Amino acid sequence: MKLPTRLATMLMAGTLAAGAAGARDLRIAPGVPPAHPAHSHLYEGLVEYLPEESEGALTASILGPEVVSLGQMKDALQTGLADVGNLLPLYFPAELPNMALAGELSLSAVNPHAVAAAITEYTVTCDSCQTEMNDFDVVYLGSGSSDPYVLMTNTPVESADDLEGLRLRSGGAPFSRWAENFGAVPVSIGVGDTFEAMSQGTIDGTMASVGDLLSFRLVDLVTHVTEVPLGAYFSTSNFTVATSTWGELSADERAALVRAANRANADFTYRWGYDFPQAARAAAEEAGIEFLQADEDFVEASRDFAAADRDTAAELSAERFGMDDASERVAEFMDLVEKWRGINEEVGDDPEAMAQAMWDEIWSQVDFASYGE
Repeated sequence: MKLPTRLATMLMAGTLAAGAAGARDLRIAPGVPPAHPAHSHLYEGLVEYLPEESEGALTASILGPEVVSLGQMKDALQTGLADVGNLLPLYFPAELPNMALAGELSLSAVNPHAVAAAITEYTVTCDSCQTEMNDFDVVYLGSGSSDPYVLMTNTPVESADDLEGLRLRSGGAPFSRWAENFGAVPVSIGVGDTFEAMSQGTIDGTMASVGDLLSFRLVDLVTHVTEVPLGAYFSTSNFTVATSTWGELSADERAALVRAANRANADFTYRWGYDFPQAARAAAEEAGIEFLQADEDFVEASRDFAAADRDTAAELSAERFGMDDASERVAEFMDLVEKWRGINEEVGDDPEAMAQAMWDEIWSQVDFASYGE
């Protein structure tokens, strides 16, 4: 007999509550404020999904950015303050060169779901990537992606000439190279410091997701948003598990954690890459922010630079990290992006469908008794 929905829900809640009494509670750190999708959908998603996937054996409690910021994530994971954290590999290129190489290709990103799945498959199946993570004392459980970046400034930018001399917050080396190529001055500061830097006149704007207008209150400062091909931010390790914590979990518990993480990763990319930008644009228009389309010459020049920058990324990785096969790795990653673009076209942008595709293509092939060891 099928139970009424309300009764079934109550019984499930009771089961999870009973299980939670003896559950292991993981301390998880998104590193960003509640308005950001990495908090609201990624980490709150894990809080929701983890008891379901583990049948109550595992739960999670969020540590706010006032406890662990993005810049403190490495230390928090390695000291045991956090069991799981949102780690940005571009902060640590010397220790995580494979992830850094993928991040160096940020300017080539267009499709959020495709590039998020591509870097996940690349990292999970790459032996040297796994060795790097192990040496860093962490275990990787997937990535996500923003929407295509835009310019958000306090002065109108429509052509490359308009960029001359502007000080722009940069979230990584590829964005800095892009800015310098067009005569702007990149400024490397944490995304959480963007509002203060812009309000104090230290910077004139930022290269970022339009969602930052809401996540970091830039809607109060920005006057113009310029649409120009700038790639996206996808060099993330959304759920990075401390090796000590991972080692204490059974294979079944690890699998449950990965299932929950995989679902939340897809939710996050959908929110950050598709849904949240629409809300931010609506708020920006209400605030009187002007949206500009870069002129054709600027758009073409930006696309040309992004294509050429792939070779730069390979050359830099070979020089800095001794990656003699960097060009082959770039080609491999771009092939994975194309593979996942095709899958995304087949299943659509629905996060549940993408999560299932990533599980089938990537995680179902993993032996969780040995993964991360």
